Amino acid sequence: GTLGGLGLALGLWRRQAALAAAREDEEEKELRQRFMAPPVSGLRELRRRRRELRSRMELLIMETQAEVCRALTALDPGASFAVDSWERKEGGGGISCVLQDGEVFEKAGVNVSVVSGLLSEEAARQMRSRGKSLKAKDGKLPFCAMGVSSVIHPKNPHVPTMHFNYRYFEIEEADGTKQWWFGGGTDLTPTYLNEEDAIHFHKTLKEACDKHDPKLYPKYKKWCDDYFYIKHRGERRGIGGIFFDDMDSPSKEEVFQFVKSCAKAVVPCYIPIVKKHCHDSFTPEEKLWQQLRRGRYVEFNLVYDRGTKFGLLTPGSRIESILMSLPLTARWEYMHTPPESSKEAEILEVLRNPKDWVH
Repeated sequence: GTLGGLGLALGLWRRQAALAAAREDEEEKELRQRFMAPPVSGLRELRRRRRELRSRMELLIMETQAEVCRALTALDPGASFAVDSWERKEGGGGISCVLQDGEVFEKAGVNVSVVSGLLSEEAARQMRSRGKSLKAKDGKLPFCAMGVSSVIHPKNPHVPTMHFNYRYFEIEEADGTKQWWFGGGTDLTPTYLNEEDAIHFHKTLKEACDKHDPKLYPKYKKWCDDYFYIKHRGERRGIGGIFFDDMDSPSKEEVFQFVKSCAKAVVPCYIPIVKKHCHDSFTPEEKLWQQLRRGRYVEFNLVYDRGTKFGLLTPGSRIESILMSLPLTARWEYMHTPPESSKEAEILEVLRNPKDWVH
């Protein structure tokens, strides 16, 4: 009787194990279909550590990448994303998805990176200058960083450029304690001002922030206006949105949920604007103004942008992915000044004096 009972239990256990394995395979297949490419850490590893925040963040950035790529492809069906998975010999890697020369988008990139290793001296210096007290062990600071980052440059001057980035950073100090923080934001750079679009964009981001705390949107809207400031031109890069960095309170879970809400707001804040204007007619003069504004975009990214600087200072980082944010075409004209009271002068006024779009 005992042996028979053991046999039954063993059979039951085998059946359960087979069912669990089949369920895992099914889950894996479903995840594969959901993403643009297999995750950097591997699906098995992510599942094994699925309760850890690092794994949940990696899943979130993978899902955000796929969501945005699918939404863009739906608007530009003749174009497709080149999907490029890469490895970094110092640890980790990434997935770059880039669409070029479509009907609607001149260049759209949505990148994911998950990297780890030792922080370079320059990168540590950059962080300390922001008030981080990092205690290295024998000069070494192990770190892990991951994020999703995107810049979308449309062809039509009446469709704005959009950028977003959401990231997580972890550093292990000499005594084994871990410092962690989140950063990110979403912002809009129109060539011409459309107040209705500006209100829609800001309102959608405000709703995402308000779910967590009504104090967040005004704080991060101002931070965005201050951050995307081209000092040497005395103007902002665009009409802003939200931006935050070094966010490490109230708790890891609460900040993660906030970042998730912001990432989920990307498609609804931008795609309706693209749909509305992608077939608008435009003149050669309007196209020229777009090219000149793109020049300003490049100036900000190469001179001031923290992410670009950090990427260029990180050994083994992938330059192509870091400079993906630059437009396919841009223009710099000597002493170009738009006529007073023109549509071009109107956007400049807002770039010099940011507006409150939602109150």
